[in-house]
Amino acid sequence: MRQGRSATATVVALGLAQTLAWASSYYLPAMLAQPMAASLGLGAPDIFAAFSVALVVSALVGPRAGRLIDRHGGRPVLAGTSLLFAGGLMLMAICTSFSGLLLAWVVMGIAMGSGLYEAAFATLVRLHRLESRRMITGITLIAGFASTIGWPLSAWLATQWGWREACWTWAALHVLMGLPLNLLLPPAESEPDTAAASAAVPGEPAAAEQAGLGPVLALSFVFAATWFTSTAMAAHFPRLLQGFGIGVAGAVAIAALIGPSQVVARLFEFGFLRRTHPLLSARLAVLAHPLGALALLVLGAPAGAAFGILHGAGNGVLTIAKGTLPLVIFGAQGYGHRQGLLMFPARIAQAFAPWLFGIALDRWQGKALWLSTALGLLAFGMLMLLERLRIASAAARSAPAP
Repeated sequence: MRQGRSATATVVALGLAQTLAWASSYYLPAMLAQPMAASLGLGAPDIFAAFSVALVVSALVGPRAGRLIDRHGGRPVLAGTSLLFAGGLMLMAICTSFSGLLLAWVVMGIAMGSGLYEAAFATLVRLHRLESRRMITGITLIAGFASTIGWPLSAWLATQWGWREACWTWAALHVLMGLPLNLLLPPAESEPDTAAASAAVPGEPAAAEQAGLGPVLALSFVFAATWFTSTAMAAHFPRLLQGFGIGVAGAVAIAALIGPSQVVARLFEFGFLRRTHPLLSARLAVLAHPLGALALLVLGAPAGAAFGILHGAGNGVLTIAKGTLPLVIFGAQGYGHRQGLLMFPARIAQAFAPWLFGIALDRWQGKALWLSTALGLLAFGMLMLLERLRIASAAARSAPAP
């Protein structure tokens, strides 16, 4: 019973800290880009360019941060990122030029690479190993409200006092709330060596080094393709819908369905799919966006709401799959470092998604949706091949040398 309460407390602490981290970083530019640009004499694209740099930095930092969590546990790493988030936001609040803003986003990128979902998932796996699946879902259920909280709060702070004061407020929240929450996490035990870990946990999947390169490359592609689509949709969703003849008010109303759809889908995964292999959840989730997109491409505006719901539901479950699939396929040993490597292409794809999909929209209008549809179908194909790739890699490694 005590262990159950401890696990619940860990999930709540991580979930609240993740809500703060996402709201004050990933969801910050959407509300503050315009007032930032006007104040600094820049264009809004300059603000998003600096944000893209932060995403590239986060990709570079991710594997190193994951290795630190593997070795020392998540508490010291995540506590450090609370201070990094606060420092980056304070630099943003006092910047007076693009170079100062870029420096702030570089610091934010370091914090994002070591303090968002991948780090939280690695922290749970370091503490609970293969029992982490339900707890990963719990974190995403709580932090799924980051945009719901972050966007209105950032907008209200910027309107009432200014964008600089909004940054100061988020920085203070990281010190006063995020840091104590991360310090509440239980310390990790000393890291066992690979042999001991394998012996201590019978039946645990083989490490990535033993599973072969094929499954690693397949999962990396799936994560990169789906993150490209989710980021592109986050940046251009209302504009995309307008290309199908849906008005601004209708597009905003459909976009509002995405958040609730994510949460409902995560609840469904938590309640009905938790006893199934996460590969099934991932396949269904990856297929959701292409199905909704094809409906919109064929039927037009009447399918707009269905597209928003399906996209949101798939995106919500995929967030969980990014934490659980590597765990069940490769095991818990070295999870943090491996997660950082697997997500490196996804972070790069995420950084360039708004720009590349924006070009596609300029050239093809609504037909740009064929791009994300094709990526989704390719990712689904990779997931269908994943188990075969794993078995083939294992067979090749176990075959006797000639």
